[in-house]
Amino acid sequence: MNNVGHGITGSASVYMRRETEFTKKVKVILVDDNYDHLMGIRELINMETNFDVIATATNVNLAINLIKRYQPDIVLMDINMPEKDGLTAISEIERLETGAKIIALTGYDDSDLIFRAMKIGAKGYILKTMASAQLIYAIEEVMQGKIYLPSGLSSRFFEYFQKTFKEENKAASSNETLLQYLTQREEEVLELLTLGFNYKEVANKLFISDTTVKTHVNNIFQKLQVSDRTQAVLYAINNGFMNRKKLKIAI
Repeated sequence: MNNVGHGITGSASVYMRRETEFTKKVKVILVDDNYDHLMGIRELINMETNFDVIATATNVNLAINLIKRYQPDIVLMDINMPEKDGLTAISEIERLETGAKIIALTGYDDSDLIFRAMKIGAKGYILKTMASAQLIYAIEEVMQGKIYLPSGLSSRFFEYFQKTFKEENKAASSNETLLQYLTQREEEVLELLTLGFNYKEVANKLFISDTTVKTHVNNIFQKLQVSDRTQAVLYAINNGFMNRKKLKIAI
């Protein structure tokens, strides 16, 4: 009986060991210019059996290269980095399209900073002063496809988000109001000006006189509240005019 019992226990041990060996760990890359803090976080994360810190970096350029090479699941990115800041790094990492989920790590409790980080791709935001258990929880939440914000910051973030969203909508509505005053012919003139045509070329394209072109241009200036062609073109570009328009004139 004892021999049988030992046999079962031994088999179970082998099974559990093999299951652990083949369990896929979450690959983490840490980016922080403070070396001592970096090592502290690495030790903390590596204590968790489901996580593996595969690389660390103290500058953004090195971090980008490591992310390309190792394809991590999670990137913990310090926002306050020298030479190239963490927000720029988040944008660059997102453009790599590796699938890495980024958690912003910072000492700044700043609603604007949180908004900007989340807007460009961060999936979580952690303060360096927060308890270690929250960091592990944040990684787990983000790995499950969720967004993580500490409870103390979440309400402030959404208040700031709503305020910013309303302001952006208000500005967009204001811009649209000015553009919608243009007639179809004035839109055609503005399109050609934005594409770099001079007044005479615009006249030839639209089969109208130079004088008529100048009349349309003056009307455009008044409606867009600008004083010259350069300002009108910049206004059109900055407000997405060319993205919305499909030029029907053969050029």
